[in-house]
Amino acid sequence: MEPDKTIERLLTEAWDRTIPSLETLGTVDMLKVMNAGDQTVPLLVRDHLAEIAEAVDAISDRLRRGGRMFYVGAGTSGRLGILDAAECPPTFNTDPAMVQAFIAGGPAALVHAVEGAEDSVEAGQAQMHEADVHPQDVVVGLSASGRTPFVLGALAEGRRRGACTVSVSANADPEVKEFSDIVIAIPTGAEVIMGSTRLKAGTATKLVLNMLTTAAMVRLGKTYRNLMVDLKATNYKLVDRSRRIVMLALEIDYDAAAALLDHCEQEVKTAIVAGLLKVSPDSARGLLRQQQGALAAIVKGAEAISGNL
Repeated sequence: MEPDKTIERLLTEAWDRTIPSLETLGTVDMLKVMNAGDQTVPLLVRDHLAEIAEAVDAISDRLRRGGRMFYVGAGTSGRLGILDAAECPPTFNTDPAMVQAFIAGGPAALVHAVEGAEDSVEAGQAQMHEADVHPQDVVVGLSASGRTPFVLGALAEGRRRGACTVSVSANADPEVKEFSDIVIAIPTGAEVIMGSTRLKAGTATKLVLNMLTTAAMVRLGKTYRNLMVDLKATNYKLVDRSRRIVMLALEIDYDAAAALLDHCEQEVKTAIVAGLLKVSPDSARGLLRQQQGALAAIVKGAEAISGNL
């Protein structure tokens, strides 16, 4: 079989002969080589903040209008998308339908390689059809190589349906750009082990996904003074964090914060508004609805009123 010439042109598939053979190194020296390569990744991501910001603004705008965000990927990229989507409900109290993720091969591919699953353009198209993608939605294709057929199919179908399409890849000139309204292409270069894109390429992808959802949720009013005010307390650790958030936001003691949360049915934002403005939980909820959940806007308004007295 002849080698695939397109693969030869992919930096993510390159063999860097300048890297010492890891098997000849002591453990610490081997880790130093890996760490040196890893340190380049945040700087490469920094070079593409403009494209990432464009994607954040597009995502937050559509989510604010009731749209959804779909990550689509295969292998490591797909798993990272699922991880990021899964973190949104507990961190920002979002509806699980708001940020979703699909991986080639389905749920089984999370823990086992599903051979050939990523090679089907039709499977990517079918996934978008099944999700009933609409024009107000955003489809984010994740592909280290930038040429994964499953991702190409999903982006093409997303665009056909009028959705905003975003691609995240680790090569400078990815094929996915053909179907992407916004292209985030971060050329992370050859891996320390040739083709193992779970390394630098995976790290770059994770950093970008952190930014996409976190910054979009900030734009949606899910934070206040860098506090996780839309937190949903589902375990002891998060109950404690909820109390500390209210304590810090209102500058009250821990027990007072716990009592206020009990009065507000453990709703952090409601407790902060109720405590700040000295209103009932129902009134606090009404104010939050008026401001689409933007706690900062309510605080700013309260400060303005106080300044005019």
